[in-house]
Formats: sequence, structure tokens, C-alpha cells
Amino acid sequence: MQKSDKKVVSLFEKTNPGFQKITLTDSLRLKRGGYLKNPVLAYETWGELSKEKDNIIVILTGLSASSHVASSVTNPETGWWEGMVGKGKAFDTSKYYVVCINSLGSCFGSTGPASINEITGEPYRLTFPELTIDDMAKASKLLFDKLEIKSIHTLVGPSMGGMHSLALIIQNNNFVRNFIAISTARQSLPYSIAIRSLQREVIRKDPLWNNGYYSYDNPPLNGVRIARKLGMLSYRSADEWAQRFGRKKSAKTEITQNTFGIENTGFEFEIESYLEHLAIKFQNVFDANSYLYLSRSIDWFDLVDYGSSPNEILGQTGLSNALVLGVESDTLFPVSQQKEIAEYLASGTTKVAYKSLDCLQGHDSFLVDIETFSREIKCFLENL
Repeated sequence: MQKSDKKVVSLFEKTNPGFQKITLTDSLRLKRGGYLKNPVLAYETWGELSKEKDNIIVILTGLSASSHVASSVTNPETGWWEGMVGKGKAFDTSKYYVVCINSLGSCFGSTGPASINEITGEPYRLTFPELTIDDMAKASKLLFDKLEIKSIHTLVGPSMGGMHSLALIIQNNNFVRNFIAISTARQSLPYSIAIRSLQREVIRKDPLWNNGYYSYDNPPLNGVRIARKLGMLSYRSADEWAQRFGRKKSAKTEITQNTFGIENTGFEFEIESYLEHLAIKFQNVFDANSYLYLSRSIDWFDLVDYGSSPNEILGQTGLSNALVLGVESDTLFPVSQQKEIAEYLASGTTKVAYKSLDCLQGHDSFLVDIETFSREIKCFLENL
């Protein structure tokens, strides 16, 4: 194996102190075939675990997030949900022991396509087995078993993390007492499948992708960059773009002939420059193959794999309470899907609260409109 492979695979670990890793088992069999030898999951914790271990809140992440949900003593860097986790915040670390897990298949510490296959001594790349949301849930339960956690007070699942949460709840009846579902779904709609399919195609069409066997010193950054831009269009709303940017021009206004925009950048409007900025940040930290695997796992997920109907499946989870939050401007996981989950959960003994929130930022509202989401989540937790 090239020296550069080892350097890149461990880059996240070198620059992000504070997370922990646990080897789950010597061999993990996956749903669609194949297995992983000595797979690990990365996770971080905040707050103090009670003596009875009855104050645990678990956050399962979306596709692109690491386990670093908030700053800590060991890693003071701002987390991806900083406004929600901490003392006095929605997930109050003076009351709860908060655990955030980096999903199996990711590139932020957990075993994924960029990890070293112990059998070959090389990165898995596309030899990584076909990965499903159900495998992620199975791996997460193994982590809890290792930590000797017998039950979870509240499980929180935004976006892909909501699918991950549903699978974990269904696989382990009565393990989770309360559930907060945020902008998620029991299965992907054709529109969202089409968007992700196009993102994967863009990555695969980058010449540097090299059928998945790219150099970690020269990865397919262009493909990942464009895929991220496509993703951002589905994560936010058209109304937000209009209100935030309108038709404002970029700071550089000199346009040269025979170009499609500003010289040296190609971006004439502020919205173009903004998307480029976000995409470049993402391309430099996220592994292309991990993106392909995680994206496809979202498309494959379907609750009916667990039984005859979603109503039957979600009506028998053993959950005590559930809060289901959707956003009216979300086109990727529309509110109709949140309402559907709420109705299925309510068909059993679970006490369900459903809220359709009038946020402007589309699917990403839970990351941006902290005030609205904090209010709803605080109210839910205080009334348990």
C-alpha cells in the first residue's frame, strides 16, 4: 500500500481529537452479502452518564456529518449542530449524556471504503461490501452492546439519520424509549433518488475517479465538488435563494469576452460563488467512494423490508413517545413523508407529536433555524 493511502485514511483522526473508536466484532455480515473484518465505529460523547444509564440521548447523523456534533474539552472546534447540544441547549448536557455516532461507511473514523482492509492491507475502495441503512443500524447496536447500554432515553435522527434510527428501532423492540425524527422518510421518493443518482454519476464521470481506484493524493475533487452543488440545490429552498441572494452580482464585476462569468472564476452571481465556496470545503474532506456508498444506501432503504406494511411495522416498536418534525419548504424529504411516519407510529401505543414547520431553509432547516427546532425539541423533552 502506498504511504499516501495511510496518511489520507488517518487524516481525520489526526485533525479531530476527541472522538473514540470501538471495534464491534471480529466479523460483521452485511445484508446484501459480504462481511467486514474487525469493523469499527467512531463516536463522541458530551455530558455525564447517570449511574443507572437512563439519561442517554443518541444522535445519528445525515450522510455528510461526522460524530463531532458540538465542541468539547478534547475538541474545541465548532460542531455541525453546535447550537443544539450543550448546557442549557435543546439537548442539555447538564441533564443528558449525549452520544453521536459516525455511520458505518463514512470517512470520519468509522470503517468505510477508504479504510484499510485488514485482509489485503489495502484500502477497501470498491471491494467494500454493498452497504445498507440496515447494516448501519446493526453496527450501532453492536456499539451500544460494547458500551453496555441497555436502553436509550431518546434517539434523534435527522435526514439519513432518521432512516438509520427507524431501522435501529425496528430491529430492537423496546430498546429506544423516545424518538425524534427530523426531515426523514420510510423510503426515498423518485425525485430524491434521481438527484442522488445524478450526484453519483457526476463523481463516477470524473476521470480521476478511475473506477474507484483513485490516488488519495489526487482524488476526483471535481466530481465531488459538482455533486455537492447538486446536493445543495436540494437541501435548501428556492425561496431562500431568492431572499438571500436575489440577482446580486459577485464582488468582481469585470467580465471578459468568451467566458461564462468573471475572469478566472466563471461566477458572475453571488449564488454561484456561494455554492462554489461550500463545494470546495466539502470536496477537501469527504471521500468520493464513501459518498457513493452512503448515497446509494439511502435509495435502497424501505421499511417494508421488515414486514407486510409500514403501519404494522411502526405500530409495534415499543416506543413510548415520538416527535416527528418536517419542514414545509423541504423538497428532498417533504412534509408528507413526515406526516406518514407520524401516522404509522401513532397506530400503535406510541404517543406521537407531529409538527410541520414553516422554515425557509428547506431540508437543511434543522441545521440553520436553531431557534425553531430548539423550541420544539425542548418542549418535547420537558414533557416526557
